[in-house]
Amino acid sequence: MKKLSASRIDFFKKTLLIALPIMVQNGITNFVSMLDNIMVGRVGTDAMSGVAIVNQLLFVFNLCVFGGLSGIGIFTAQYYGKGDDDGVRHTFRLQLLLAVLLTILGFLIFVVKGDTLIGLFLTGTGGTVDAGLTRSHANRYLEVMLLQLLPFAITQAYASTLRGTGETVLPMQASLVAVVVNLIGNYVLIYGKFGAPALGAVGAAVATTASRFVELLYLTVRTHLQSKKYRFIHGAYRNFFDIPPSLIVDAVKKGTPLLMNEALWSGGMTTLSQTYSIRSLEVVAAVNISSTISNVFNIAFIAMGSAIAIIIGQELGSGNTTGVKKDAQSLAWFSVVLCVISGALLFLVSGLFPQIYNTSPEIRHIATGLIRISAVFMPMYAFENACYFTIRSGGKTLITFVFDSLFLWIASIPLANILVRFTGMPILPLYACVQAIELIKCLIGHILVKRGIWIHDLTNQS
Repeated sequence: MKKLSASRIDFFKKTLLIALPIMVQNGITNFVSMLDNIMVGRVGTDAMSGVAIVNQLLFVFNLCVFGGLSGIGIFTAQYYGKGDDDGVRHTFRLQLLLAVLLTILGFLIFVVKGDTLIGLFLTGTGGTVDAGLTRSHANRYLEVMLLQLLPFAITQAYASTLRGTGETVLPMQASLVAVVVNLIGNYVLIYGKFGAPALGAVGAAVATTASRFVELLYLTVRTHLQSKKYRFIHGAYRNFFDIPPSLIVDAVKKGTPLLMNEALWSGGMTTLSQTYSIRSLEVVAAVNISSTISNVFNIAFIAMGSAIAIIIGQELGSGNTTGVKKDAQSLAWFSVVLCVISGALLFLVSGLFPQIYNTSPEIRHIATGLIRISAVFMPMYAFENACYFTIRSGGKTLITFVFDSLFLWIASIPLANILVRFTGMPILPLYACVQAIELIKCLIGHILVKRGIWIHDLTNQS
């Protein structure tokens, strides 16, 4: 077996130093979300399903924020690699402006169309799930969760800029503080401990909203107090709108496909969940249980995606266009290896986790099968995710749009609809078929990364 050279070992050590804080942050956040989900699930299946539906809708908003900021974040990593503090400062201002605009848009959509969107998930039938009660829980949960949209978006603007400079520890610390607040708030407000009222699903929303404000406060205060270390923040609010028009134009060109991609991809994933729910309302609850535990184990490839964006972006900005292709391929396979391990661990707990919920044996059975399918396909998710972030790091956002969202809407969603509406295939093999079609994306991603068409320094426009 060929041994790794010292330089490659150092390279992977650097990768882990960047990825591990993100893994810890995402891991703890998802773990607390899992506990949140379990606590609501102990209240009853209707409350759990209502919360799950709203979280599916908020998932679309969250990824729109992530996608929009990531489009600007491409420039952040490359400016930092070049040592251009002013460039990083300008991208931070742009991210803040976009975060506010997306929050206003998201708030208006949820206020006007929230109940209608919730109703889309309640078209199936189910003997153990009450559609009216589920809808009531969902609407009350959404009303409170609207308050956390703005602090979430602004926090992401700060965190995205910090990560673009290679700082992943501070966002992790802010997240840790937030999850402690969220966990304590969940326990007190969901069940009515220490004299507080038992608010059920609404209590979970109050706790989450409070934790978002605490996270924002911690992150902004720590960033501004260390302006010598995080040089982009020094003077960032002075002449706030003094952003080079050329950067705005370039960010719009590169960022719009990413924003549209995340909007369409998250909307597509929500559409898939809604399509599965046509079979029965029990599937809504089962998908929620499955995604809750899967998210905890997905942290490996999600963190590796962020690390790839940072490392490859900084290499491109520093002018390293010769060895970057080899580094990208190495990072992709490194991500796959990590997810073979995490997928195996997820499979091991697949039969145990659904038993925690206060729900029916049928829902537990479906959830167990969905978890096992996700575990088997996790290395595939890792590879396609690595390819996506590699291509994106060079600014080829239109290609990532086709690679990610377009594939979902022209292949995965039509396949799911055909199988749900025109066949009697049980939900588990149906779900496996929809996941398996993404193997095509792995092949396309491998070809695109290997050809190196994404290698481009965005900060050195001629």
